[in-house]
Amino acid sequence: MAMSKDEFLKTSGLKVTVLELWIEQEWLLPERTPSGLSFSEIDVARAQLIGELQSGIGANEAGIDVILHLMDQLHGMRRALAELRREMQRPKD
Repeated sequence: MAMSKDEFLKTSGLKVTVLELWIEQEWLLPERTPSGLSFSEIDVARAQLIGELQSGIGANEAGIDVILHLMDQLHGMRRALAELRREMQRPKD
């Protein structure tokens, strides 16, 4: 479900300044549409994760950068592996 910036702020509980900083740091990558930024449920989950990394385990900005980068790589590899698995399961002509 796509949501506007205002809906995202309400759902995530973030302040505008924090959201803008996280977008600038590329911790959140909302879709840019003609009507403005569009956020997804994944963005909400990622914002919650970032909040937990900061307050729950005390990760600093550099640590969060590394953690998010590694998580993005892991998810990319999972998608690639799933695609490879689908290709291997296709009947051969």
